[in-house]
Parts: sequence; structure tokens; C-alpha cells
Amino acid sequence: MSTPRALISVSDKTGIVPFVQGLHELGFQILSTGGTASALREAAIPVTEVADYTGFPEMFEGRVKTLHPKVHGGLLHRRDSAEHVAQASEHGIDPIDVVVVNLYPFEETIARPDVTLEEAIEQIDIGGPSMLRSAAKNYRSVTVVTDPADYKSVLQELREGRGETTLKTREALALKVFQLTSSYDRAIAGYLNRSQAVQGMFGISLPLDRKLRHGENPHQEAALYGKFSELYEQLSGKELSYTNVLDIAAGGELISEFRRPAVAILKHTNPCGVGLAIGDDEGIREAWEKAYETDRQAPFGGVIVCNRPFTESLARVVSEIFTDVIIAPEFETEARAILQRKKNLRLIRMATAKVKDALRDPVIRSTTGGLLVMDSDPVALGTEEMEKHVVTKRPPTADELEAMRFAWRVAKHVKSNAIVFGTKDRTLGIGAGQMSRVDSCRIAIWKAREAGLDLKGSAVASDAMFPFPDGLIAAAEAGARVAIQPGGSVKDAEVIAAADERDMAMVFTGHRHFLH
Repeated sequence: MSTPRALISVSDKTGIVPFVQGLHELGFQILSTGGTASALREAAIPVTEVADYTGFPEMFEGRVKTLHPKVHGGLLHRRDSAEHVAQASEHGIDPIDVVVVNLYPFEETIARPDVTLEEAIEQIDIGGPSMLRSAAKNYRSVTVVTDPADYKSVLQELREGRGETTLKTREALALKVFQLTSSYDRAIAGYLNRSQAVQGMFGISLPLDRKLRHGENPHQEAALYGKFSELYEQLSGKELSYTNVLDIAAGGELISEFRRPAVAILKHTNPCGVGLAIGDDEGIREAWEKAYETDRQAPFGGVIVCNRPFTESLARVVSEIFTDVIIAPEFETEARAILQRKKNLRLIRMATAKVKDALRDPVIRSTTGGLLVMDSDPVALGTEEMEKHVVTKRPPTADELEAMRFAWRVAKHVKSNAIVFGTKDRTLGIGAGQMSRVDSCRIAIWKAREAGLDLKGSAVASDAMFPFPDGLIAAAEAGARVAIQPGGSVKDAEVIAAADERDMAMVFTGHRHFLH
């Protein structure tokens, strides 16, 4: 039996030494390159440099190291083909049985704000993907490992199989290779497309996160792809459905707007109530009560999200209400015990910092025959120096400015046409998704009255311009004293005049926040 060979070339050296030590103990000849070879020698593992193995030196500052027939022939020739085996023998090509490669950190490099195009190009790996693809194509004979998380199981299987893995394992590892290399190439193409302002194709490749309980309706199958579970960890409850995922994402985006203790209640991705605590400590119960008072019917089958740990006190109150999902950065032990008595209630732990980072990612949505891709909208634009953008005779007070900022942040997360009445720490009425903006205003007023809430002295926010004075007049007649909107209507002068006639203060943000 010939000596088995393993080719090792890794950028991420996590766990590589014990893994290769295990290969050495199994009798593998270890081939390696550059920094990987140095790390293995320091661990007293015998290593043959690839340049010595091929008889061909590294060239062009390391750009050419493994692109050689002895490497790729050793990976690609079929062991079950007499012709291949004879050709390999004729040209002095030995089989390579295990390949361990991970790639230059291209995505980490381009994530740096100061990265140059030249630096990015130097992190485009050529030899690594080539070896991976050669090994994966010949997975019937070659075990190829790209992920340090697989080292332990692969080594255990090699030990049990006397130097061989199962075909099932090799198939799974090969699939991971092509997922990795396709994602890597898309990252490169996407970066070059942006940096060089050329028109190219858009591609996306994401790992399966989970199969979902069902789609929007029970008769539709659905699956979730990407890193969702890194952002939102399910602690208990029924499996997530398609709509649960949308609601959770909407809740995380909304609650990320606030620094003070905040609670939001959502239904079908729309906020139904949002409350802030006045203080910064132990205020989550206070925030809940303000959010809940906006609409006491909405939490039935809805989503509750907060930006502070979920307390036992709040859990006892919420447990009396039928709720579908609760999201928090953490749950107190007693709170979790109370809530988990409801077996169907989904408890979700939100990784706040990761969610905020992910909010900068492009927005991608499917449409019939294609994909829509746009920049994200992570910031409620127009809240800076609002006092300089007053368009009415009366300027708002400090408290009124704070109320406008709050209502504007909430309106950004309400489906357009969106109207939000609020104070500086709570919503009073929300109107969402109507074909006419004045209808959204009337619904928000009606909802506030149904909840027994007084709109006198409130702020009203409109996600886009008031196209006519009617919506503003309806808000003023209901009690609103200040308004915040983008402006930009041909009727702006009439809307401003209507505000002045009613002694309202109004700010034009210059930015709209449509949400469809």
C-alpha cells in the first residue's frame, strides 16, 4: 500500500496543528506551503514543501505555488481508471488523498474602510480555489476539508477507517467546497463591480439556515437561508414560519432605533405600539405599558420586542396574553421559566450588535422574474438639527422636537402610507398601508380613540409628504400640535398655510422613508 498524502495550505490556522498531527500519526506524508509549513515545523511535524515535491519553485511573490501537474494530477486522476493510474505513474504523479485548504481573507480585507483596490486584488486567492475544485471534483477518492469545524469529525473518521473516509462524508465535504468557492467568487465580483463602477451580474449564495414550518400560508413550503440564526437565536417554542421570520426581522429593525429602554408590539411587520422608559434603569415594564396602551388588541398573536433583558415582572404580565413571538437581548431565568410554560410561544434571543451591523447590508427582495437590490435604510434621516428646518411661523418647543423625533423613527417602520401620532415616549395612534394618506391619518385617529388616548398636544409624523392639506388638517382637528414630514409636494405652500392657520409647528426633514 502506497504512502497516503495530505496537502495542507490554510490562511486560518485555527486547529490545524492537532489535525495535521493526527494525519502524521496515521502515516500521511504532509505536503505544505509557506506560513502553514512553518507553523507545522514549529510543532515538530515533518513537512515536505510543495516546491520540493514538485521540483518547481514558488514564483511571482508566491502567486504561483501549487499550480503544477504533480499537485493537480495527484488530485484529479481517477484511481479506478487503469489509464489514469498508468499516466500518473508514467509522469511521476503520486495520488494526494486529503486536501485541507481555506482561502485568503478577501471579504475581511474589503470590509476595512481604508482598503485599496490593489490590496483587495492581492487577496484574491487563485491556487486555493483551484486545489479545492480539483479535490472536490474527484471526491470519490479525495477528502477535501475547508472548515476547521470539520477537523475533529474528519480525523475521527480517518482513524476509524484506517486512513479513509466514507463516500457520504466526501460528498458532503465536496458540496461545501463548491458553496465556498461560489460565494468567494461572488464576493470578488461584487467588490469589483462596486469599486470599478462597471455593470455586472448580481449573484448570491447562502447556506441553508433551516427549513421553515410553512410559508405565508400552510400549503406553501419555505426555507430560510443565510446567517439569521446568528442574529436571532430561538430558545423555545414552535418552529418558525415564513411570516415569523419577517416579523422578527421587522421587530429587530424597529427596536434598534432606540437607546433608552424600549418595547414595541408588531403585527404583520407593522408597529402597533411603541413605548420608551423615561429613565435608563429598570424601565422595561414602563415601556411595555406605554406600548400596550396604544392598542390592546394588537398583541393577540403578535410580536413583542424589547431592547433590554426581559424581566420576571414583565413576563408575568405578558404571559396572560396570547403572543406568537417575544424577542429580547436576554431573558431573566425566572422570566424564561414563566414564558416557556406556553409551549408554542417562540422566545428569540437577539444579538443586538450583530443585528445593527446587518442593518447596513443591502436590501434584497424577489420579484417576478428577478431580484431587487438597494442600499439599506438604517438611519432615520432628517432628525438632525430639526430646529433649522422649521417651515411654519411657530417653532416647536424642546419637548415637541423630541416627540417629533420619536414619531418619525416609528413612522420609518410603518408600511406606507404611514401616519404616527405620538409624544416623546409613546405612540398614541398608528395608521398603516392605506392607498390615501388622509385615510391612514383617519385610521390612526380612530385607533387612538378606540384605545381611549387623547391626541391633544401630540406630534404627527408622515413617512412621505402630505400631498394635500387634508391629512394635516385632520391631524390638527384631532389635537396634534406639531407635524414632521419630508416635504416636497407641489402643495407644500398650502400645507404650511394650513399649519399656520392652526398654530401648528412643522418640520420638513427633506428625506422620506417609504416602506413597502
